[in-house]
Amino acid sequence: MFRAPRKSTAGETDPATPADLRRRAIAHLARREYSRAELAARLARNGGDAAEVADVVAVLAEQGLLSDQRFAESLVRTRAQRYGSTRIAGELRSRGVAADDSGLMVSLRESDAERASALWQRKYGTPAGDIAGRAKQMRFLEARGFPPDVIRKVVPPVATRGRP
Repeated sequence: MFRAPRKSTAGETDPATPADLRRRAIAHLARREYSRAELAARLARNGGDAAEVADVVAVLAEQGLLSDQRFAESLVRTRAQRYGSTRIAGELRSRGVAADDSGLMVSLRESDAERASALWQRKYGTPAGDIAGRAKQMRFLEARGFPPDVIRKVVPPVATRGRP
């Protein structure tokens, strides 16, 4: 369990000690995976000195308690059924993890069509009756972060009724 920062007699908060920062970091990591940048920002918000926070994060990474790769795998595993590779890569970047062309992102991009098709099937299941309906279906997949070429392959064209 970690302690809240102590208040001095003037009402100001004393900076957290490295031991306090480590306890807080481990308490956060016990709940879920964090990226290095996320954990550092969280510790800094709680009254940690920037240099001490960086040291604590570096030590935790050296000990294997904190890993950007493990965080990325966890995020991809939880988001892959609902979102496309573009959105997941953006979320990784926003959390301070480089969304590079590692095997993780390559396999995610390769399965975009399959995952988009399954998502479209669950949500709609039948081709749209008009162009506006097809556009709506395409916007849905676009908002979920699937690339445009995948969306065009997955969403079927508007069914023509008896027209040549």
